[in-house]
Amino acid sequence: MTPDFALSTSDALTSAASKVKRHVLPLFLIMFIANYIDRVNIGFVSTHMQTDLGIGAAAYGLGSGLFFIGYALFEVPSNVLMARFGARAWLTRIMFTWGLVAGAMAFTWNDTSFYVMRFLLGVAEAGFFPGVVYYFTQWLPQKERGKAVAIFLGGSALASVLSGPVSGALLSIRGFGLHGWQWMFLVEGLFSILLCGVSWFMLKSHPRDAKWLTSQEQQALSSAIAREQAEREAAGNAHLPITKLLKDPQIVLFCVLYFAIQLTIYAATFWLPTIIRKMGGLSDFQVGLYNAVPWLIAMFAMYCFAMLSAKWRFQQAWLALALVIAACGLFASTSANPVFSFVAICFSAIGFKAAASLFWPLPQGYLDVRVAAGVIALINSVGNLGGFFAPAAFGYLQQHTGSISGGLYGLGIASIIAAVIAFFAKDRLTGRPEHATEPNRTRAA
Repeated sequence: MTPDFALSTSDALTSAASKVKRHVLPLFLIMFIANYIDRVNIGFVSTHMQTDLGIGAAAYGLGSGLFFIGYALFEVPSNVLMARFGARAWLTRIMFTWGLVAGAMAFTWNDTSFYVMRFLLGVAEAGFFPGVVYYFTQWLPQKERGKAVAIFLGGSALASVLSGPVSGALLSIRGFGLHGWQWMFLVEGLFSILLCGVSWFMLKSHPRDAKWLTSQEQQALSSAIAREQAEREAAGNAHLPITKLLKDPQIVLFCVLYFAIQLTIYAATFWLPTIIRKMGGLSDFQVGLYNAVPWLIAMFAMYCFAMLSAKWRFQQAWLALALVIAACGLFASTSANPVFSFVAICFSAIGFKAAASLFWPLPQGYLDVRVAAGVIALINSVGNLGGFFAPAAFGYLQQHTGSISGGLYGLGIASIIAAVIAFFAKDRLTGRPEHATEPNRTRAA
C-alpha cells in the first residue's frame, strides 16, 4: 500500500477516484475492445462464409442475432454471480470462455453449427458489460461514474475502428489448410484468452484490496459509497425486491430506450461491411479501413456530446437529439448511391453511438447499488435483444428482396419514437418515484 499523506476528506476522495480511473479504466478499455471485436467480427466474413460454407444472407442474419438470445438469457444470472464471487474472478472467467468460443468459430461447418456457436458466444459473454458498470458502483462515487462509463463506452467506438483494419488484415492469412476467415477467428479468440492473465493480476474486487490506494483514500472512497447507499436506504429503495423494481415504469422505459439504441447499433455493425462492398473493387483490407471511418467520427461525437451534456445538464434532451441524428442518417442511407449511403451511415453513427453513452448515466443515477447489478443486467439484456431482431430482419430482407432499405426505414422510425420517449417522458425518467432519492433525481435532471 502506498504511504499515507495528510489530505482532507474531499482531496482524498478526489485522489482515490483519479487513481481508480488510472488503474482500472485502461484495462477495461482493452477488455472491451477484445470483447466487441469477438462479437462483431462476423460482419467481415459474411461473403466468405457464403462462398465456403453456403451460409446465405438469411442464415447469416439469424446467426448474428442468436448471439443476443444467449446473452439475454444468461446476463442477469451472470451478473448476480459476479456480485457473489467478485469482479476479479468472474470477469476473468467471462473473458476466458468467450475467447474459447470465439476461437472455435473457426471450425464452423454449416448453418446449424454457426447458429450453435453464435448462441454459445452470447452465453459466454453474458454479464461482461453490466458487470463492469456494476464494478464502477463499488469503486466510484456517483459524480465520477458517468465519466467513467463514457470513457468505457468509448471502447466500443475504438473497437469498431480497430476491428475493420485488424480483421481485414487477418483475412489475408493462409496456411495449414485454413481459410483467412478461420485465422481471423482463431487469432482474435486467442488474444482474449491471453488477456485473462493480465486481468487476473491487475483487477481487484474491492477498494480495500487495492495496494495502490492509501488507507486514507480507501476510507474516503468506502465512506462516500456507503453514504450514497445510506441515502438510498433512507428513501426505502434498498429494501425493495427486484421483482417490484421490475414493475417500475421507469425501468420499463429504460429497457425500451436501450432496445431502440441497440437495434440501430447492431444493424449498422453487422451490415456496414456489406454496404461498403457495394462501392465495388475493394479488397478485404480496404473494406476494413472504410469500416473504421464511421466509428472514428462517432468517437469524436461521443466526446462532444459528453462535454455538452455535462455543461447543460438536461440529459434527456441530449439523448433525444442524438437519436434524431441517428434517424436522419438512417433515412438518408436508403439512397441507391452506395457512396452517399455510406456517408449517411457515418452521420447516423454520430447519433446512435452518442446515444449509447448518454443513456447509461440515467439508470445509474436512479438505481440503488444493492439492486443495480441485477437491474442494469436486465436493462442491458432486454436492450440487447435489439441485436437479435435487427440482423435477423436485415438478413431476411436482403435474401428475399435484394435490399435492406425497408429495414433502414424501420430503424429510423424506431429511433424517432425513442427520441420522443426520451424527451417527453422526462418526468418519468427523472421524477421522484417511491424508491428514488432526491440526490439521484437532481443528478439525472
